[in-house]
Amino acid sequence: MTALGKSASLPGIMSLGLSRAPKLDGHHKKISLDFKQSGQLGSAVDLHRGVAPTEEVVRMATMLRTPGWRLSSSMSEPYQPPPPADDIDLVPANMRHPKISPAWLKHDKQVLRFYAFFQESVCERPDENSRYRHISIMYFMEDGSLRIGEPRVENSGISQGSFLKRHRVPREDGKGFLGPDDFRCGIEISFYGRTYHVTGCDRFTRWFYEQNGINVGEDEPLVEDLWQKSYKFKKTAEKGGIPSSKSVVDAKHLTKFQCGQPPADKKFIQFLLNDRKVLRFKGFWDDRTLYGSRVYFVIHYFLADNSVEINEAYCRNSGRDTYPGFMKRGPLHKKNESHAVPGMLAPDGSLYLPEDFVVGGSIDVWGRKIMLYDCDEFTRNFYQDFVGIDQFEGRIDVSEKPVRHAKLAPPPHNGIGKPEDSLISTQMIVPKPPKKDLAKQMTKTGQILRFEAKFTNGEPEDEMRRLIIAYYPMDDEVMVNELPVRNSGHMAGKFAAKKRIENPDTGQYFILTDFYVGARPFFSGQPLQITRADEYCLQYLETHSEEFPYADYRACCKQVAALCDEPEMNDPMGIDPDRLKELAIENGVALVDHEVITLLRRFGIESGDGSPKIFGPAVLEEGASH
Repeated sequence: MTALGKSASLPGIMSLGLSRAPKLDGHHKKISLDFKQSGQLGSAVDLHRGVAPTEEVVRMATMLRTPGWRLSSSMSEPYQPPPPADDIDLVPANMRHPKISPAWLKHDKQVLRFYAFFQESVCERPDENSRYRHISIMYFMEDGSLRIGEPRVENSGISQGSFLKRHRVPREDGKGFLGPDDFRCGIEISFYGRTYHVTGCDRFTRWFYEQNGINVGEDEPLVEDLWQKSYKFKKTAEKGGIPSSKSVVDAKHLTKFQCGQPPADKKFIQFLLNDRKVLRFKGFWDDRTLYGSRVYFVIHYFLADNSVEINEAYCRNSGRDTYPGFMKRGPLHKKNESHAVPGMLAPDGSLYLPEDFVVGGSIDVWGRKIMLYDCDEFTRNFYQDFVGIDQFEGRIDVSEKPVRHAKLAPPPHNGIGKPEDSLISTQMIVPKPPKKDLAKQMTKTGQILRFEAKFTNGEPEDEMRRLIIAYYPMDDEVMVNELPVRNSGHMAGKFAAKKRIENPDTGQYFILTDFYVGARPFFSGQPLQITRADEYCLQYLETHSEEFPYADYRACCKQVAALCDEPEMNDPMGIDPDRLKELAIENGVALVDHEVITLLRRFGIESGDGSPKIFGPAVLEEGASH
């Protein structure tokens, strides 16, 4: 530790005349630029040999030795025209924006503002034990810094204003700094040993989070402590915002009476103006107790004295005792309180007034929530004239929906007997045989329509198998038999027994229109394709073309009439049946194989080589006539 010296600004009184005044040296201008030689501290020139010069440096030095080096260099180099104006960058360097803007440029002057509060304890105060202090948290996006400010409150006695200076705030766990992802409305955030509850944010902050697809949360109401409530009450009382009590009003009226001015009786005036005027509402109460139900009421509000009467509205066979009165006429308070001591002074409770009765709303009657769903015509006119409310807009439909009894579906068939017989046993105590169509039995008995089919399951061992599908028009039953094929490896015989079989594609029983040449029905879980039908079947279908449209040649001609522009259809030599089907597919005409057979049987001709063909002009002529 050095010894303390005397100040040069004061004279040395104790040593006056014995020592010299101190010199004021050390204030010369220092020079920081100097040349030094390695190994010699006082040298002015650095003689250290550096790196050898390059060829370009040697060439430039040689060129500079010639006095006219500018002229010679300009003559040796060819003239290059200036670049076009489009290639010249006319934007100054200090005004260029990079493609990927940095944070300080992209988020310049963008601040996220959150509103929060923290709670601090208050000691030795009789009126409060804690205090809520509201703050504003501002997050600067250009550099990730944070600043906290507290609004100043008049005569608060607290040093308010800047609560936390602007800087980057580390997280409480030490993993990085606080960012926009750490702030949400309704959460608590801690840093520097203090916990803050975020209650809301400003409009720009909410817009910024919505643009980035982040839910910032809903704003919460401000929390007030006991001091803030008492402070607000005192300020309101000082400005005269609190109404006078009933005792003060009565004292004023008594003073006017003592001075010779009798007070006006408001209740008597209200009675004279509104006598016999009653507002009538309809309401209901949903009793949520164990054996409760919905109870309907008729509510009368008497404008003469602001009293309310509630009567129950019973329906027929309600099962309740017909006591009409639910609440006798009297004042209805919004909140009912009981006093601990009889005769205890208490403020008058707030009564229900006409503006509190709104259709669609509810009122509280001694802990029961009664919904208002309708009113009468006089009540509606009263509210429209004096309150400006249309009560019919909030009407509620309380009519009960008609009871619909669910019809039980019949049980599934157990596989024994016919499904019709089993269904009758579920509908009748004494089952009867199902009714049969006698007309079909008399006219179609003994008729059998046979179709030949093959397997289409893709199995190579089933390609040679052939089936006969027999359809009985008398009772719509179907039987499938397999034909014997030599060396097929499958036993011929019954493939599906004779009965009504359900079509898996439609969910209904097979009918006549489900069988035609080209159809793909399912039997016993196997996909089949009908390839042809016998002569009797084709003749039967053509005779009953009104039941089977695929055998009606007129309908087939009308469908093929869309191919009139095809040259092959107008060929007098006829068209091949396979080619006709190809043309129909190309033109978007749905033509099945059975319809082609119908046209071939009706308009078929024999070509020169003996192959059958369809006479196209006759088909088009028949289709055009229909």
